[in-house]
Amino acid sequence: EFALTKIEESDIKDDSGTEPVTEDEADPEDLEVFYPTHQWQILHPGQAVPAGSHVRLNLQTGEREAKLAGGENGKSDVREEKRRKRLGKMDIDSNSFTSQELKKALAKMKESEKTERMAREEEVRKKFRPIEKLKEEFEKLNVKLETDYEIMVKLIGKFNSSASTLDEKVAALYDLEYYVHQVDNAKDFLSLGGLQLVINGLNSTEAVIKEHAAFVLGAALSSNPKVQIEAIEAGALQKLLVILATEQPLAVKKKALFALSSMLRHFPYAQQQFLKLGGLQVLRDFFREKGMEALYVRVVTLLYDLIMEKLLLEDSPDGDHTQEKMEQYQQVRLVPAVVEQDWCTIVANLLAVPEHDTREKVLQTVRVLLPFCKERYRADTRLTTTLHQLRHQYQELAAQELREGDSEGYFKELLGSVDTIVQELG
Repeated sequence: EFALTKIEESDIKDDSGTEPVTEDEADPEDLEVFYPTHQWQILHPGQAVPAGSHVRLNLQTGEREAKLAGGENGKSDVREEKRRKRLGKMDIDSNSFTSQELKKALAKMKESEKTERMAREEEVRKKFRPIEKLKEEFEKLNVKLETDYEIMVKLIGKFNSSASTLDEKVAALYDLEYYVHQVDNAKDFLSLGGLQLVINGLNSTEAVIKEHAAFVLGAALSSNPKVQIEAIEAGALQKLLVILATEQPLAVKKKALFALSSMLRHFPYAQQQFLKLGGLQVLRDFFREKGMEALYVRVVTLLYDLIMEKLLLEDSPDGDHTQEKMEQYQQVRLVPAVVEQDWCTIVANLLAVPEHDTREKVLQTVRVLLPFCKERYRADTRLTTTLHQLRHQYQELAAQELREGDSEGYFKELLGSVDTIVQELG
């Protein structure tokens, strides 16, 4: 197994096939044991000295001498004495074993060691594959690993290539959306010119290109101020509003609304430009257009987020915000525009929808608008009737949750929102 202990079979057999006789195994007298005492005795050639004995060369006589290890003046080593008592008297008569018996015993030990070594090697071979096999597999898997940057370069090139088919361009946009979600990748995407390409893609005559270009744009804009600034300077806001204001497939408008939401959140300058460009009117028209019901809750959620974003900033002016950003938020006249365009009624009317998730978002928005729309809400008999119906419905559902052991259930939370609005209007 190891180089220093490796035993070759040739060690115990010569060329004729017979086992050679080593010097130590030559004659029985070679195995004669020297019995040391506490006195120096002459050590004859061929005598075996027990381990731990003292051996010296007598310079006067030229003879080798040996004695027991231990104290002088006949004092024996205590540990050696205890060992002798524990083991008892050993039969170390040199005539107990013949030379041939010792040779056979040695050969048997070597054979046993060889068998054990071969068994261990076989066990290792079963557990691990040969190095040649591993080399072949690594060669088959020798695929060049590419960085995100290199992959985006290829995807941008494929999308921008006139030789690419429509399906290939869509596939490139689909893959890009995955990569630009990461902030650093989105910045690289910007430096590679990819942002401008997808903004230009919003003008495509192919609806599927518009859809996926808006999807990539929204992913790159999410929580990335640098990309937000570059996008609005490149005219992305205007292009998105055009898509939302014109006749387009629902899938295209969904992705455009997603990109618009990503651009407006935590970007007061974009919110200000959104109001100047009539963005609220564009979103308001969804509620008059047939087939746009799937966008209602998305619009209400965006409106709620923008209002809460400004309110939270005003409530904590000493937070982590620059003075410039504070001044930008002060110029965003979102709530007055919401009240002026009668969003109070638009939002309240959505409480009549049957989906509980939609009602949850609408109730949150009504509570935020309540301080600004209280008089209108008090005069709205339809809203009063709807609130009382919801109150009765959620009381029953909350009671059922309580019977099932859920004391802090979903419907109890909705009931709390309804109760708060009813109490404030009362």
